[in-house]
Amino acid sequence: MAPHANAPDRGNSSFANGYIHDRIDSANGLTIDANNTPQYQSHLQPTELSEIHDLICVGFGPASLAIAVALHDGLDGENGDSNMPAMGVLGPKVAFLERQPRFAWHAGMLLEGAKMQISFVKDMATLRNPRSPFTFLNYLHVKNRLIQFTNLDTFLPQRIEFEDYLQWCAGWFDDVVHYSQEVLEIKPDTNNRGHHAIDSFSVISRNTTTGEVTTRCTRHVVIAAGGKPAIPQPFPSSHPRILHSSQYAYTSPQILTDKEAHYRVAVVGGGQSAAEIFSNLHTQYPNCQTRLIIRGASLKPSDDSPFVNEIFDPCRVDPFYSQPPSARALINSEHRTTNYGVVRLELLEHIYQTLYMQRVHHPHEEDWQHRIENNSTIVGVNADSSETIQLQVARRVESCYGEKEVATETQEYDVVIIATGYTRNSHEDILAPARYLMPGGDDPEKKWTVSRDYKVHFQEGLVSEDAGVFLQGCNEESHGLADSLLSILAIRGGEIVQSVFGGEKNTSHWNSKLGLNAGGL
Repeated sequence: MAPHANAPDRGNSSFANGYIHDRIDSANGLTIDANNTPQYQSHLQPTELSEIHDLICVGFGPASLAIAVALHDGLDGENGDSNMPAMGVLGPKVAFLERQPRFAWHAGMLLEGAKMQISFVKDMATLRNPRSPFTFLNYLHVKNRLIQFTNLDTFLPQRIEFEDYLQWCAGWFDDVVHYSQEVLEIKPDTNNRGHHAIDSFSVISRNTTTGEVTTRCTRHVVIAAGGKPAIPQPFPSSHPRILHSSQYAYTSPQILTDKEAHYRVAVVGGGQSAAEIFSNLHTQYPNCQTRLIIRGASLKPSDDSPFVNEIFDPCRVDPFYSQPPSARALINSEHRTTNYGVVRLELLEHIYQTLYMQRVHHPHEEDWQHRIENNSTIVGVNADSSETIQLQVARRVESCYGEKEVATETQEYDVVIIATGYTRNSHEDILAPARYLMPGGDDPEKKWTVSRDYKVHFQEGLVSEDAGVFLQGCNEESHGLADSLLSILAIRGGEIVQSVFGGEKNTSHWNSKLGLNAGGL
């Protein structure tokens, strides 16, 4: 089955909890239609545009996918998660809005041979519900590769396989995901239902293909918009020959069209993505001249030792959140070498071997094809030409008397690739119409803050307890370094579902919708 199998036609089949009454393999979440074609169908059902939704997720990357999986498991009687709130036979009214035309995860960095940096056990479900059909092991079983994968003797699948796993999971939810929808803003609804507090929000999106603007009403919103490529000064924000690492895999072949050409390529950055691209260029373009420009004295290995790696355990979020901001900042600073500006050791050793063999074949440094330019800072960029980029690079030299700044050198390249990470502030723009609800009132310098359950703080009494906005992937300062990573997504997805649909205040509202008493389902 393709990663995005078409959802079954609801008009031709009888449904109960999202399953077709043809033939069901419940262990795999697999249905067989009348044509004997395997189909995958979640328990979530589409909601009419005119209806008030219970939950809308802005963005459908791994964070929102984990929420969708948790919702499915909460509705699943046989393989369900007993910790999920009961949601009855009608199911929640949910929708997922994604700007991209299809599900994709770091598509620009799906490089041949690149491996995951975390265990496959930290997939969309296992840490929360190992019986879920959405585990990576069940994906391997469905794909008929489970035994062969075990022979690899690894917990780190290749990135391209894990992306296929995520696409496979996403394909279950095609009925409730709306692709090519760019969310423009979220507005608190003017209350006309006799209550003082706001109890719903309007999510306004634009179809990136047709330009059509759509408004959906919902009680709860999760903003999981992901990161935007960070383009540092002095680089221009847009230039055809200056690429962010997130574009590398699919954009560089359009520019560097001749595999045998003697291109000059600079990679800027000292982290995992920069190192992967630097290494990949050597394979894809064997005659190109490459330079890896880094600020530090050398590339540094990531610390993924077991005791340090516990910083990413889901159980560490509670004690981290309970600390004062100064203590949180110190903890994050102490553990930055787990994730920022560092490279996995095996890749470092591979790059060192490549550079060493240059010394074997070319004793004279001027003949070296690949270089790492350390202690270097780009202080100027001349991007006036459409064919080449000129970089002004200042390099520091170390001496026993301290550092000395040398004269700036101008270097010319055919392509410059920037691997300088992401900014995670899209929610600030999306929530601009709601800033008057900030505690203490709006102030240009204020940033949104969240509670332990990721729910945005609003001025007390202005928003109903049965409504709210949640932020995902942008809470590193309050929830720790794992916030933008895969490590806690399965657990966090369940926490979001619990916060929206569980608890006394939400149970009463949810049961009243289903015509049930507040004592439980």
